[in-house]
Amino acid sequence: MDFTTEEMLGRRCLLLSLLLLVTWESGSGQLHYSVPEEAKHGTFVGRIAQDLGLELAELVPRLFRVASKGRGDLLEVNLQNGILFVNSRIDREALCGRSAECSIHLEVIVDRPLQVFHVEVEVRDINDHPPLFRVKEQTMLIYESRLPDSLFPLEGASDADAGLNSILTYKLSSSEYFGLEVKTNSDGNKQIGLLLRKSLDREDAPEHNLLLMATDGGKPELTGSVQLLVTVLDVNDNAPSFQQSEYEVRILENSDNGTTVIRLNASDRDEGTNAAISYSFNSLVPSLVLDQFSIDANTGEIVIRGNLDFEQANFYKIRVDATDKGHPPMAGHCTVLVKVLDENDNTPQIALTSLSLPVLEDAALGTVIALISVSDLDSGANGQVTCFLTPHVPFKLVSTFKNYYSLVLDSALDRETKADYKVVVTARDGGSPSLWASASVSVEVADVNDNAPAFAQPEYTVFVKENNPPGAHIFTVSAVDADAQENALVSYSLVERRVGERALSSYVSVHAESGKVYALQPLDHEELELLQFQVSARDAGVPALGSNVTLQVFVLDVNDNIPALLGPWTPGSGGVVNELVSRSLGAGQVVTKVRAVDADSGYNAWLSYELHSSTGGSRSLFRVGLYTGEISTTRAFDEVDASRQHLLVLVRDHGEPALTATATILVSLVENSQTPKASSRASGTVGHEVSLVNVNVYLIIAICAISSLLVLTLMIYTALQCSAPPPETGCGPVKSMLVCSSAVGSWSYSQQRRQRVCSGEGPSKTDLMAFSPGLPPCPIVGGHQDLNEDHNSRMEPRACGMLGKHSITELHDILKIHIFLKEHAACIFFIIYYFYSMCMSVLPV
Repeated sequence: MDFTTEEMLGRRCLLLSLLLLVTWESGSGQLHYSVPEEAKHGTFVGRIAQDLGLELAELVPRLFRVASKGRGDLLEVNLQNGILFVNSRIDREALCGRSAECSIHLEVIVDRPLQVFHVEVEVRDINDHPPLFRVKEQTMLIYESRLPDSLFPLEGASDADAGLNSILTYKLSSSEYFGLEVKTNSDGNKQIGLLLRKSLDREDAPEHNLLLMATDGGKPELTGSVQLLVTVLDVNDNAPSFQQSEYEVRILENSDNGTTVIRLNASDRDEGTNAAISYSFNSLVPSLVLDQFSIDANTGEIVIRGNLDFEQANFYKIRVDATDKGHPPMAGHCTVLVKVLDENDNTPQIALTSLSLPVLEDAALGTVIALISVSDLDSGANGQVTCFLTPHVPFKLVSTFKNYYSLVLDSALDRETKADYKVVVTARDGGSPSLWASASVSVEVADVNDNAPAFAQPEYTVFVKENNPPGAHIFTVSAVDADAQENALVSYSLVERRVGERALSSYVSVHAESGKVYALQPLDHEELELLQFQVSARDAGVPALGSNVTLQVFVLDVNDNIPALLGPWTPGSGGVVNELVSRSLGAGQVVTKVRAVDADSGYNAWLSYELHSSTGGSRSLFRVGLYTGEISTTRAFDEVDASRQHLLVLVRDHGEPALTATATILVSLVENSQTPKASSRASGTVGHEVSLVNVNVYLIIAICAISSLLVLTLMIYTALQCSAPPPETGCGPVKSMLVCSSAVGSWSYSQQRRQRVCSGEGPSKTDLMAFSPGLPPCPIVGGHQDLNEDHNSRMEPRACGMLGKHSITELHDILKIHIFLKEHAACIFFIIYYFYSMCMSVLPV
């Protein structure tokens, strides 16, 4: 079977289209598919997921989506099988007009991580539009004087299809006078004309009805037709003629109104009015030409009447008639082709899409922040666009495809240093002068929990008076987190531990939000002097970060214990002791001794003794040692002195207010013969005096020896502590620290007892405390804030001493000395008491 040249060309184009359907252009990074226009919904286009190398199971989790700029939803992807299919009707002519090439550009975007692919889907033309003539009927006036072979131009048909489907062939109905002539112009368009084959005779046939048919090259063929009504005119037998049948003009867009495009000049061989020519646009000229141009009827000058815009229309085809003024008039025809030249009159356009905001501060380098596309309606160098960012930002632009870019992370982020960035993208074209445009995007840096809560100090010292009310606020801890939102939301809790036999949470609690520390029960200095524990601060980030701070709570003593009498004043004895005293005793002889202890500490446990005023007076036989409690005679006994003496001794501590206890002693004066004999007592008054003096000497020697040993131990320990170099500042002076004491100012020993100091699980310690006299009130202790406003009304002012050249560490060393002395005070007291007991055992009663 023989094929025409046009049919062979059509078959080759069809084969090429089929090959493009499965072709991957290596190096371009782009998939190509093709689909015929008017395809039904669901028509298979391609296995896009497979061709892009994506797993079907990844499509939904990675938010697989297809974006088509300005193309609506013509194509869609089935996320179950990864097939690209036709979603709605595709009209190639509406999409691309008469363009030879027509394709849909798709952006395929997947997240986690963000990837962008570009897919070109070629829309193949089908023969769905028949050839159309502009009018249904065309009237032609032809003078009978026209010679055979005269050619009369006809308006051809147009076909909205492309390729072979738009190639038209014309056929004229059978006529002995007329034939059809088809010529191809320089622009590839066909120009048809009605060819006069035989001279016309108006009297024989004044009108001729012809049918002009146009057939396209599609399969199947489609046709269109127009009715030609030819009227034969008489008289004027010469029509105006142009030097050329076609003129080509180039003019810049944005030329001023009134600018001359071309001046036409037609000539007529007739004379007189039959040679007078008038110029006009052909009646078939489209309205777009009439809006942009005008023609002077007398001069043939075509001028601009509307602003020319290359981007709107860059080519105009103008048909001009030159008509003489004969009767009937005759017309000549020419075509003016106006090509509009581009100027750089359009600024680049920037579009920001797929913003991945905010950006985590620990995002990896190369993370895609946004997709950027640029465009310029100009052509050539005027439409070539380059993009760049403002300097000094941790981002950069990466070109992905033609005028498409990705904004990616170029350096590490730190929200605590800078929380947001304003990134300005500038696009500049290649025109002269160049035009530019910019667009800004605010990039917010999202917080990551990379900062733990921090306390101002690693340790705080808190002083609380004992017997506080339950639930009293004793301190407030505060930690600061440099992160934001929930990562900076700090909550507080106790670091639970055992305090002796009890849990820490039974003593104190901390408010989770405010950090306020409360004492859950009244604290007892006699039971607990130091409570050391940790408070934890944790943020609400994932994972949570935290830190601890140490609180040392010193329980300050309050005078809440009265002096307790020691034997022979035992409970249940009624507080009365009988003593037998020989009348032969002289002045200054010790009769008996009152012994008492106080469960408090410091000045609250420092005891003094005095006789009640009712037992005193100028002739009182006895006196009591202020601090020893020894009751001795003030003079020798007389015969007139009563044989029974009633003594009332007041034992008073130095607390504020002071607490007292009373001891009652009934002294019976007897003769020497009536006093009890001790096995170790010598006979006679002289022996007794000598023995008593000797024992007192031994007692004094023992007490001095033990006291010297205690003072020597204290001096050695202090020297060792002071000789150690400071931990940070060396030998230079450091800031003075305030240390509280009581208001009396001396050393005092309290009750012999064992104390638990709850700074750990170490051995128990006894109580010994140092005081400094004459010091001012103490508003601040250990460098931290006052206990709190809630306790100012309940706490008495404390006296303070300035520890020059002592850091808080050295203050702790002094407290260690205090604890060391307390640990050994019981032993020292036992030794003194042992020697005293031995001495007393040899004394007469």
